[in-house]
Amino acid sequence: MQAPVPTSRPELSRSLGVIAGISINVANIIGTGVFLKSRVMTCNVGDPIAVLGVWLGAGLLVLIGALCYAEVSALMPEAGGEYVYLRRAYGRATSFLFGWTQFAIVRAASQAALAIACAIFLNLATGGWLDQWHYQAMLAGFTLDLSAVQLIALAILWTTAWINCASVRTSGGAATVLTLLKIAIVVAIGMGALLLAPGEWTHLSMSGADGNCEGVENTARGGIAGIGAAMLGALWAYDGWNNVAPLAGEVREPQRNLPRIFVTSTAIVIVLYVFVNAAYFYVLTPEQVASIPATGSLAVQVLQSFLGPVAITFAALALMVSSFGALHASVLAGARIPYAMARDRLFFAGLARVSPHTHVPIRAVLVQSVWASVLALSGSYDTLTDAVIFAAWLFYGLAAASLFVFRRRLPDAPRPYRAFGYPLLPAIFVLASAGLLFTTFLATPRQAVFGAGLMLAGLPFYLYWTRTAGRNSPET
Repeated sequence: MQAPVPTSRPELSRSLGVIAGISINVANIIGTGVFLKSRVMTCNVGDPIAVLGVWLGAGLLVLIGALCYAEVSALMPEAGGEYVYLRRAYGRATSFLFGWTQFAIVRAASQAALAIACAIFLNLATGGWLDQWHYQAMLAGFTLDLSAVQLIALAILWTTAWINCASVRTSGGAATVLTLLKIAIVVAIGMGALLLAPGEWTHLSMSGADGNCEGVENTARGGIAGIGAAMLGALWAYDGWNNVAPLAGEVREPQRNLPRIFVTSTAIVIVLYVFVNAAYFYVLTPEQVASIPATGSLAVQVLQSFLGPVAITFAALALMVSSFGALHASVLAGARIPYAMARDRLFFAGLARVSPHTHVPIRAVLVQSVWASVLALSGSYDTLTDAVIFAAWLFYGLAAASLFVFRRRLPDAPRPYRAFGYPLLPAIFVLASAGLLFTTFLATPRQAVFGAGLMLAGLPFYLYWTRTAGRNSPET
């Protein structure tokens, strides 16, 4: 029988400042998308101005979502983020399914993929040195065939777990350093392209319609379908804009600082993304961009124009740093979701315990890393991350819609920040989320249904933990 969660225990520490909070959000947003996605987006919409418009439009949509989250998080500055908002707006079943999806699939699969990506980029930077190493191990009668890339990925994953077992101030400081490196890399690529590479701004008026567009379906080229496909690519690159929400219980002066963190971090990324993509098209024509092989990288092509052969090594190191920063931020914020669920007696009770020394839910960090390690070794993370886009945006829309619920249900509650443009802009975000779900279902129905099925697979666990919580409640 599960022991009741103790009522007297160390609590989380509110020691996360504005700079660290912004860094955590920016670090989780900037991954590999900004270095890779514009090739496909050029095939989708045809010309550079439209590509830049999609980057800007997707960023503004995400900014509207950030405005909604800013009000709700300042109203309820608790650990768990969306889990807390969904529980209070729609009930425990909805919030549990969110927490289940995040812990079992979204966060763990994303962390596994980022750790593997770090190892792959390290392998590229060292000229494929890791490819020569291979290991076999026996586990419970099964033979595990392990590559050096997988083992390095595990080492990277557990390094981030170790960092995040320290105080949140230490983790936030690490996020700040990594974010500064990421920003410096993106700015260096953009400025290098503009100052050192041969190029022309007339490329912006050209078309990429005649590009090879390897791997891009004709149905996703041009028209509304093309714009929708390009938006999906851009939104994938912006994903992570809500990463600071689960850490709201550790932010200093949350009513004042959370809105600043959400808005500033999103605005920084929008500027960086539009800037570096403009630099891409200054160096390369849209036809050249669209003709880059599916296995190639737009950023590498641009870097080669002014760095030569060194470009591949620089790009590999840049992508490794970017992936590691995103992994660190994901582990830091992701552990607060199972922690919040455990406090509500809807998950393993031990995960609600906080270290008396660092005031961090260390057990939640470790359990999350164990599950991510399993996915990294199994190689199933890509299938999972592709399938949960549907579920992820369902919860984004529901969390933003909770703003309407709380405005009606808690009209007199103190609101240190009110979402700009309410009710029009929040309604646009909710409708856009619904449209994205509909588009995803039409474009990839199998993945959408699979993602919804993975989410609903948490219902038996919800029924188990609600019964267990009832048996262990103080009233019982």
